[in-house]
Amino acid sequence: MPFRTDPAPIRPVRSRRRARPLTAAVAAAGLLALAACGSGEEEIPYVERPAESIYTEAFNALDDENYSLASDLFDEVERQHPYSQWSTRAQIMSAFSHYQATRYDDAIVALDRFIQLHPGNQDVDYAYYLKALCYYERISDVERDQQMTVLALESLREVVNRFPETDYATDAALKIDLTRDQLAGKDMEIGRWYLRQGHWNAAINRFLSVVRNYETTTHTPEALHRMVEAYLSMGLAREAQRSAAVLGFNYPGSDWYLDSYALLVDEGVRPREDQGFIDDALDWIF
Repeated sequence: MPFRTDPAPIRPVRSRRRARPLTAAVAAAGLLALAACGSGEEEIPYVERPAESIYTEAFNALDDENYSLASDLFDEVERQHPYSQWSTRAQIMSAFSHYQATRYDDAIVALDRFIQLHPGNQDVDYAYYLKALCYYERISDVERDQQMTVLALESLREVVNRFPETDYATDAALKIDLTRDQLAGKDMEIGRWYLRQGHWNAAINRFLSVVRNYETTTHTPEALHRMVEAYLSMGLAREAQRSAAVLGFNYPGSDWYLDSYALLVDEGVRPREDQGFIDDALDWIF
């Protein structure tokens, strides 16, 4: 979606991945002089200019991927013309510039301020969405802390709940699935570690968390199989049968169920596939 240089309603890009806005007007002559102090380390000298002129320079700096200069110039629009129609637009564009520069914390601060000052603005849905992306872009490998994943999930849900009819909600819903899969993967990693250490109860609790809280993710079949392993290791045959029955009922042709079935047989435990037992097992797990 193209950017515009006027302050009319726009919809900036909905997904990052280094997307670039389209070129606006030709930069004003003062742009080169300002570039030297646009590193984010020095404040732009106050030289009174029309709001449109500053905004255009900021936009061109953004298009040139000079994000520090762009955010400084967008801030300058608000500093010089706080009550103009350009000021509100410049606030959210400053946040977008920080986002493009991967200065996510700065972007979040700017977005929170925009949301607080302009809760009824026509672009507030985008502000919430961009804030969610600032967390989403920092989701790390499952071996590391998942606090950003939790914050991303909360923020993405807020977009869906507040603006359900928007394109942002549609994209946020897809990202919610990915964040939930990530959190399930973290529980699986911890559960497997407990399993290797022989901490059966701790492992089962993690696998149960996956099954109960993230049942639609890709990790659920393995979680049920690992529960079979853990229960058999504890000598709890009926619990192992129940876990395998739920696995077989929901994923009858999966490799995880075939492995669980073989494991039960090897341990001399009869797999149960009758409906009454399956219903009991479902009630037991959920």
